[in-house]
Amino acid sequence: MRHLMSPLDLSVEETDKLLNLANDIEKNPEKYAHACAGKKLATCFYEPSTRTRLSFEAAMLNLGGSVLGFSSADSSSAAKGESVSDTIRVISSYADICAMRHPKEGAPLVASEKSTIPVINAGDGGHQHPTQTLTDLLTIHSLKGHLDNLTIGLCGDLKFGRTVHSLIHALIRYPNVKFVLISPEELRVPSYIREDVLAQNNVPFKEVVRLEEALPELDILYMTRVQKERFFNEEDYIRMKDFYILDKTKMELAPEDMLVLHPLPRVNEISTEVDDDPRAVYFKQAQYGVYVRMALILTLLGVEV
Repeated sequence: MRHLMSPLDLSVEETDKLLNLANDIEKNPEKYAHACAGKKLATCFYEPSTRTRLSFEAAMLNLGGSVLGFSSADSSSAAKGESVSDTIRVISSYADICAMRHPKEGAPLVASEKSTIPVINAGDGGHQHPTQTLTDLLTIHSLKGHLDNLTIGLCGDLKFGRTVHSLIHALIRYPNVKFVLISPEELRVPSYIREDVLAQNNVPFKEVVRLEEALPELDILYMTRVQKERFFNEEDYIRMKDFYILDKTKMELAPEDMLVLHPLPRVNEISTEVDDDPRAVYFKQAQYGVYVRMALILTLLGVEV
């Protein structure tokens, strides 16, 4: 039995196999429509979510399975003080696989140690978000045709953004990938990522403050929102939230084949006028999230089609 806590739980070969499976699911959905008949997915979401929770549910329903679970800690026995360990022990007797989101870093890992069913980390605090990373990899691979030889700009909240941290970990395993880290001083990528992940693996990167400076050299621009829920001080959040706004004028500086990704939800960091630009692929990215989660459920359950 396997769990998924981090994108690095899958080797490069396993990741590529998963992405190929997701591409096949996209092309031949009817082939997989009953693959998980009789199987149940438990969605244990201790933190609000729209895309991640609903895409997991859509994925299992598309595979012919069924879904049970809760969408906030308030609507579970966590409100009565039940531990994650006890919850997963109970859930293990109700479902075949579990997707868990939790505000505390490491909570899904604790659950996996007590679980008798596969557990997928659907986001734990500012730590990891592996299925979003797999979604990002599938989007880039499907639209660019490869995951190597890319210059990737990561823009916005690079300090608390778990999607950014996970994506860096995953992409450094591919050859000739370069990063441009675009953020205000206060939201720079944490030093452990800068030193222990990028520098230690000899991955080229540079840090800039101005988005306009970075745009002309990018193959991928990965925008993120400044996350209000990660700030202790409302004044700091208000000061930071409008630091970067991608609009039509800035897009004129970007290459014609650059792709704009965003894990969503967006607030105002991408102007709606950009939505019609063919380089804006963030809504397509959300659709890819369903295919990759379908592939992951099949893989962890050991279902062959």
